[in-house]
Amino acid sequence: MVADVRLHVVLHEPEIAANTGAIGRTCVAVGARLWLVRPLGFHLDERSLRRAGLDYWEHLDYRVVDRLQDAALAIGPDRLWSFSTKGQVAHTEAAFAPGDGLVFGPESRGLPPSWLGERPGRTLRIPMRPEARSLNLANAASIAVYECIRQIGFE
Repeated sequence: MVADVRLHVVLHEPEIAANTGAIGRTCVAVGARLWLVRPLGFHLDERSLRRAGLDYWEHLDYRVVDRLQDAALAIGPDRLWSFSTKGQVAHTEAAFAPGDGLVFGPESRGLPPSWLGERPGRTLRIPMRPEARSLNLANAASIAVYECIRQIGFE
């Protein structure tokens, strides 16, 4: 387990580089580790990062893994909170702790039903009106990260 990190953000198969970049910037701002689970919908080579204007990427603590379970094993499966429009518990009702991980699915389809089915008590939603359907991934991650930081404190 990774005990030296205050907060983990896990992106399962992210598809849009701009969203991942915005989430990476949020992680830098709060000192969170970003986990990227392959396949990625974009490249992480230096040229691609520079073209995307991700000049802060060198300050980002990130890991790239092949499976969601790889991140879960490293962080601790009981430390993960999944975010989904299918969640029954509002994100503000969770009791976050230092070292927890916030898990988000790909922009087009969200987290796999099998993943959510294995941890129904750890699946959270961000309340919104039904007309909205869902939030942009970067916005949802920012909302979740800052609620977690509000609870555990900013270092």
